[in-house]
Amino acid sequence: MQHNILKSFLLTGTLGMLLALSACNKKIDDAYANPNAPVRVPIESILPGVVGGFTAFNSAAGTNYGVQPDDILLGRYIQYWGSTTAGENYGEMGGTIGSDNTGAVWAAVYYGHGQNVNKIIEWGTEEQKWDYVGAAYATRAWGWLELGNQYGDAILREAFNTDLIQFHYDSCSLFYDSCRAVCYRALACLNRTDGNVNPTNFAASDFYFNKGDINKWKKFVYGILARSYINLSAKSTFLSSGYADSAIKYANLSCATNADNIMATFSVANSSNGFNSYFGPTRSNIGTIRQSAYIANLMTGNNTSAFAGAADPRCWYMLSENPSGTFRGVTPWLGVTEFAGANAVFYPKNFWRNTTASSTVGGSPDSSRYVYSNGGPWPMMTASEMQFVIAEAALRKGDKTTALQAYKNGINLDFDMLRNTYSFNIPNGKAITDPIQQAYVNNPNVVPATAAGLTLTHIMLQKYIALYGWGVHQTWTDMRKYHYTDLDPATGKQVYADFTPPPTTPTNYLISTNNGKWVYRCRPRYNSEYLYNIPELTRVGALNSDYNTYEIWFSRP
Repeated sequence: MQHNILKSFLLTGTLGMLLALSACNKKIDDAYANPNAPVRVPIESILPGVVGGFTAFNSAAGTNYGVQPDDILLGRYIQYWGSTTAGENYGEMGGTIGSDNTGAVWAAVYYGHGQNVNKIIEWGTEEQKWDYVGAAYATRAWGWLELGNQYGDAILREAFNTDLIQFHYDSCSLFYDSCRAVCYRALACLNRTDGNVNPTNFAASDFYFNKGDINKWKKFVYGILARSYINLSAKSTFLSSGYADSAIKYANLSCATNADNIMATFSVANSSNGFNSYFGPTRSNIGTIRQSAYIANLMTGNNTSAFAGAADPRCWYMLSENPSGTFRGVTPWLGVTEFAGANAVFYPKNFWRNTTASSTVGGSPDSSRYVYSNGGPWPMMTASEMQFVIAEAALRKGDKTTALQAYKNGINLDFDMLRNTYSFNIPNGKAITDPIQQAYVNNPNVVPATAAGLTLTHIMLQKYIALYGWGVHQTWTDMRKYHYTDLDPATGKQVYADFTPPPTTPTNYLISTNNGKWVYRCRPRYNSEYLYNIPELTRVGALNSDYNTYEIWFSRP
C-alpha cells in the first residue's frame, strides 16, 4: 500500500510538473511566437505584399522579386535599352551562372508569391472570401505564364511540396495548360458574390493595384488568357487549333479602355525603397542604362523599313533627348563608345533626365517622365496591348479589316494613356494635342490607307513602341516567337524591321558561350537551383554553357 501510494504520488507530482511546464510554455509561446511554426494571419494583410510582387518586392516576403529587376537586363536582348558599358553580358545576349540575375521572376513566383498565394487560397476558401481567392488564383495564373515564357522548363507539379528538397521540372507547354486552368478558377471565384465577399475590405488590401475593382481583376485574367493564345501565333497550328479565335475572344473581354488598364502604383510616402518604383530615381537602379538606337530610330522616322520619316511625338514622353534636343540611342554591345569626341553632344540623358554622361543618379529637381518616376504608375496590362493582340490574330486569320481597326485603336489608346497618365515633366511645346496625335495616326507610313496595306511589321512594331519600358517580358516573348529576324511574308523583310542582334562577323559581339546562337531563355535562379537541384539541371541541360540559347516550346513550329 505504501508503495502504491508513493507511486501514485510520484505520478501525480510528475503530471503536475508537466502541467505547470505546459502552462509556462504556453505563456512563453504567447509572448514569443515560434517564427518557424505555422501562424494564421488575416489574408487582408497578405494580399498587399503579393500584389507588390508583380513589380519588385521590398518586404519580409523577399527583396527585389518581380518583373522590374529582370526587365533591366532582358530589355537589352530586345534593344529597348543598353548599358553604358561596352561588352556587357546582356547586351551581347549572354547571362551568368553564379548570380541571381534574371532570377527575379523565378523568386517572385516561388518565394514571394508562393505560399502567400497558397494561404490566401486556403484560408480565403475557408472564410468564403471569394474576392481574395479569385485575386490569388489570378496571381498564380500570371506567374505560371511568366515562368514558362522566361525559363521554359521550371517547377510546376512539385512546386509547393514541402517534403522535397529537390524538384522535377515541367515543360513550358504544361505551364500554359495550367495557367489557363487556374484562370478559369480565378474567374469562377471572382464571379461569386456570396459568403464573405466584402468590396470595401478587399479595396483596402488591393489599394495599390486594382483598388478592389473585381471587373478589372476579371479583365486581368482575360488578358492573361489572351496572351497565352497570341504567344503561339507563330506555331503552324495557330489557326487550325482555334488559338487565333481564342486570342481575339479573350482580348475583347479584357481591357477595352484606358480606365481598365492594370496598373501597379506606389505610395512614395517617403524616401524608403519600398514606397517607390524600382525604376525611379530614389531606388537608383537604372542610372547606367540608356535607350537603344533601335527604339530611337524607330520613333524618329529613321528606321529604313518601318514608319520612315514619321517623327513620333511620343518620344518626348517615353525617351530621353540629348543636349542637342534630338533623340539618339546606344547599341547595346557597344555601350557609349559611339558617343566619343564630337559625338558627345548626341549622348542621351539618362531616364531621370540627368545630363551628366557618367551619371547613375537622377537630376535635381526630379524631372523623370513616364514609368521612370518614383510613383510610376507601372502598367502590367493595357487596353492598347489587347488591341494589338486582336490585330495580330485577325491579320493571321486574313481578316485585315478587323486587324486595321484594332491596329489604329492600339495606337490611339497608347497616345491617350500617355496624355492622361504620363503628362508630367513634358517640355513646353512638346505635349501631344489632338491635331498632333491625328497627324501621326493619319500618316500613311504609319497607318496604311487601306486594310490591304497592313502588315505584321506594322502591328508588331507599334506594339513594341506601346509596350516600351514596362512590357519587356511580353515584347521579348513576341520577338522570340518571330526568332528576332523572321521575315514578314507580305514584304519579304524582317517583321522587326532593321533589328540586328549582336553580329558575329567581322567582330564577334555575341557572347562566346552562346556558340553563335541567340538567347531564348533564362537559367533557373542560381540561389536555389544551382545550389541543390543539380540532377534536374543536368537532365534539362541547364549546366551547359549555351542553355540560354535553347528554344522554348512557344517559339517552335
